[in-house]
Amino acid sequence: MNRDLAAKLLEWKGSPHRKPLLLQGARQVGKTWLLKSFGQLAYQKVAYFNFEEDSGLDQLFEGKLDPERLVRMRALSPSDRPSNRRRPSSCSTRSRSQTAR
Repeated sequence: MNRDLAAKLLEWKGSPHRKPLLLQGARQVGKTWLLKSFGQLAYQKVAYFNFEEDSGLDQLFEGKLDPERLVRMRALSPSDRPSNRRRPSSCSTRSRSQTAR
């Protein structure tokens, strides 16, 4: 892992006033690899959510943002998740990648 980026991530992790981490950058430059590597290095457990590969995943974040609930819901098979149950046609959602822009 790039030492400069690793040092910045470790500094972020150690800050008592840290805010959620938002990592932006061009496609295919190593953002996912960096965060997965950092997660394995700095934490005992890591949850990985890929909003592009799982189109219903964004709905996990529409309810209560309790980390235990998110991980529990992520562990369900895709057909068991609330995001894949039939919704009223008036509902519309945006993917996380669209929201983050």
